[in-house]
Amino acid sequence: MRRHFSFISQYLIGVLFGIGLIISGMSNPQKILNFLDLAGNWDPSLIFVMGGAILVGLAGFYLVSKRSEAFFGGALHIPTRRDISKPLIIGSLIFGAGWGIAGFCPGPAIVALGAGHLKALVFILAMLVGMVICNRFFTGHKK
Repeated sequence: MRRHFSFISQYLIGVLFGIGLIISGMSNPQKILNFLDLAGNWDPSLIFVMGGAILVGLAGFYLVSKRSEAFFGGALHIPTRRDISKPLIIGSLIFGAGWGIAGFCPGPAIVALGAGHLKALVFILAMLVGMVICNRFFTGHKK
């Protein structure tokens, strides 16, 4: 019974997250591209979305740091590395370039695909291919 409650709760949290992405405009690639276009048609509204996400994330990490197990049971897997490594920098640059070119990052792309945006399908396929390439050829990044 607890397992079913866990799956249902996680599903509802995912739906709530998706609704938040839609309301905030994060699933609209043009809104993202306008945010990144500092010299042109700049739209600063996503600063507030990102600021809110950072505050929620900080509160979440604070609450999690006081727990010994995950909210839905099981072990907590909190990253312990604090160094800035070459793979982190390269991955961040690739992520940022993809975000700037396509106007999507993974979560909003899935929401946009559900809303019928075919550009999101291209992005998700490219992302999956990139993940396979990384996993296959760059195994040294797993430390």
